[in-house]
Amino acid sequence: MNIDIQNISDTRKKLVVTLDASEVDAEHKAVVAEFSRLARIPGFRPGKAPAAMVVKRFAKDIEGEFKQKVTAKAYREGLEQSKLDVINLVDLDDGAIAPGAAATLAFTMDLRPVFELPEYAGLPTVVESVDVTDAEIDRVVENLRGERADFKVAERPAAKGDYVKLAYTGTIDGKPILEIAPDKQIYGQVPQTWEEVEGENDGLIPGLGRHLAGLKAGDKKDVPVTFPAEFTAVPALAGKAAVYAVEVQEVRERVLPELNEEFFKAHQADNLEGLRASISSQLKFQKEGQNRSAQRRQVTEALLAKVDFPVPESLVEAETQGVLRQFIEENMRRGVQAEQFEKDKKELYEGAKKAAHGRVKSQLLLAKIAEKEKLEVTERDIDAFIYREAMRTQQSPDKLVKDLSKNREQLRSIQQSIIFDKALDLLVSKATVTSEPAKA
Repeated sequence: MNIDIQNISDTRKKLVVTLDASEVDAEHKAVVAEFSRLARIPGFRPGKAPAAMVVKRFAKDIEGEFKQKVTAKAYREGLEQSKLDVINLVDLDDGAIAPGAAATLAFTMDLRPVFELPEYAGLPTVVESVDVTDAEIDRVVENLRGERADFKVAERPAAKGDYVKLAYTGTIDGKPILEIAPDKQIYGQVPQTWEEVEGENDGLIPGLGRHLAGLKAGDKKDVPVTFPAEFTAVPALAGKAAVYAVEVQEVRERVLPELNEEFFKAHQADNLEGLRASISSQLKFQKEGQNRSAQRRQVTEALLAKVDFPVPESLVEAETQGVLRQFIEENMRRGVQAEQFEKDKKELYEGAKKAAHGRVKSQLLLAKIAEKEKLEVTERDIDAFIYREAMRTQQSPDKLVKDLSKNREQLRSIQQSIIFDKALDLLVSKATVTSEPAKA
């Protein structure tokens, strides 16, 4: 056997393996012998049929098995001799494989990049204070009251915080929006809907609620609206100036519930003091979680800035497709049309590829740190993952275990994810921490 290694890039090589005729023949004879041993041919005892008859009867099966054996031998022994650290087999050119002749096979493969780990202890991180202020608790209390608010008809002009029942018809340069976006009627003409007056967040029609203060039932008004430059919900309206003819049907004011025993009981508290204590605990827990996420992001960014190395193309491409798939699924749930993705295909791909490159690089770094620190995945780690996933997806843990037992690739992916998490936790535990006041 002879091997030749050809450089394609820093992380991609072509391994050309040539098996001589005797090696190829040996594999063919071994396959024929195995088929002869197992073959059931009328008139012959098992294993006693002539080889020529076996070859003729099972020619197609023997050929397939023979080629597979030759390919496996070339790949296995080629790697043993070359000592290449392969991550992915990208392509195979198996040429002509036939008994009595030498066989040359070319394996294109991506290799694990070689790099020195930088110092990863003491990476800088900044966290916000987890102290909870009275003002933060007050906001949560008011939000809870808002969730249980009653809405009563108000015989007066609308004011901030009120909800207005209205009808509207939209036009752009005098042309009905219904004609511009016929599949999005809700943006063109609605006989009845509700809009908050001067709410913190825009409603369906951007900025419409900011023009409703002072209007009462029966009032009509033309409201100017400019759609955002990137309006993914309806691309045809992006950046356009529209006018909505609004007719107010009813005004309702929000009446907040009293802070009484009934309210406290609904939120698993005995009194206001107990409610505020519970809210404080929850807010602190949230802040701690946000800090952990921020630290994970910061140590990853700091680590990436310390070392540079080429990243295998096949890993980047696989991750790119994953990023794209996630992005498209999320946006389709928000109502973005498939046509928009096709229109922006090139830009989306380039953005996804850039993100994927960083992810793959960080994963390679984390994997090497995990190896150096001898981090392992235990049964307890797998059990904890299954429990969390069962809670998230509302499935039984037993079903998830059964599914994993049938999907080795998914199990391997989970193990890898756990290792990355452990490596990140290690980096965070070794990081330097600077605390700063929480943002208002």
